[in-house]
Amino acid sequence: MEVPAYYAQFERNLAIILDALQAGLDLRTTTLEVSLPLEIYVLCEVLNQGGGQFRLTTDGLARVAEFQEQYQQQATATEGIMQRLLDDKKAMMRTPEGRVLTKEMLIRRLEFFNEAARQVNVMRTQSSLGSPAQVRSGIGTLKVQK
Repeated sequence: MEVPAYYAQFERNLAIILDALQAGLDLRTTTLEVSLPLEIYVLCEVLNQGGGQFRLTTDGLARVAEFQEQYQQQATATEGIMQRLLDDKKAMMRTPEGRVLTKEMLIRRLEFFNEAARQVNVMRTQSSLGSPAQVRSGIGTLKVQK
C-alpha cells in the first residue's frame, strides 16, 4: 500500500482499533498491548514536531482513546501537519538514536496503524467465530489455549 493510502486510512484504522478495544477485544496476549501505546507516543512526538499540541497523560491501551479524542479535536490542523510532513523531504527530528527524517517517522507510524487495524480485524473475526484464544508461549510462537 502506498503512503497516500495509509494517510487516507489513518482515521479509519484508529477507529477500528479503538472500537475493538471498547468491544472488549483482549490484546494482552499480543504484542499490540505494548506496541500500540508506544507507537501512539512516537506519533504524538512526530506530530508535535510539526506543530501539533498532543499531550498524553495515560498509560497502556488507554492511550488509544486519549489520542483519538485529541485527534478529533484537532483533526483539521493535524491532517495539515501530516500533509506538510509527508511533503517535506528534508525535515529532520532528534530521537534518542540520533536524527531521522520526520517524514519517515510518520510513514512508519501510518504503516503500523494500518497493520494493527488489520490484525485487530482478524482477531475480532476469530473471536466471533469461536476460535480458541491464542497466547504467546515464547519468542515468535503461538499456542492455542484449550
